[in-house]
Amino acid sequence: MSDSMYGPSSRPDDPAASRARLRPGRLWAGGLATAVVAALVVVVGVLLVRGVLNIPVLAPSGRGTYGDSSTTSYAVAAAAAALLATALLHLLLVAVPRPVAFFGWIGSLATAAAVLLPLTVTDPVDSALATAAINLVTGVAIVSLLCAVASAAVQRPEEPRPPPPGYYG
Repeated sequence: MSDSMYGPSSRPDDPAASRARLRPGRLWAGGLATAVVAALVVVVGVLLVRGVLNIPVLAPSGRGTYGDSSTTSYAVAAAAAALLATALLHLLLVAVPRPVAFFGWIGSLATAAAVLLPLTVTDPVDSALATAAINLVTGVAIVSLLCAVASAAVQRPEEPRPPPPGYYG
C-alpha cells in the first residue's frame, strides 16, 4: 500500500511519519469563513461611514445608508479577495518553507496597496480616507484570520512520548 494514499506510515523510522500534513478541507472551510467576514467588514464599514459619519462613500449621499449596488460589489470583491488569498496560502503551504511568513508579507503589502489606491483618485478626501480605512480593516481581517487558519490546517506529527515510569521494554 502506498503511504501517499493512506497517509504517513506509523513506523517511527519512516521519514513520512515525521512530516506535517496539510488538511485542505480545513484550510478552505476557514477560507470561506474568512470570505464571509471580509464581506461583512465592508458592509459594516460602509454603514458606519455613510450612516454614522455621513460621508458619501461609493455612491452619492442621496442613495441612503447602504448606498447602491456599488456596496454589494465592494463586499463581493472583498470575499473574492479572501478566497484568492486562501488559494495563495494553499500554494505557499505546499511549496515554500515558512509559508505563513511569506503569506504575511504578501498579504500586508497587498493591504497597503489597497489602502493607498483610494488616496490616488480625485474623490473628495474624506471619501478617499474612509475607503482606505475600510480597505485597511478588511485586509487586516483577511491576513490575520488566514494566518490563524493556516496553523489549524496543518497537522503536526505527534511527539514521541517517553515510556511510563517502571517500563522496561
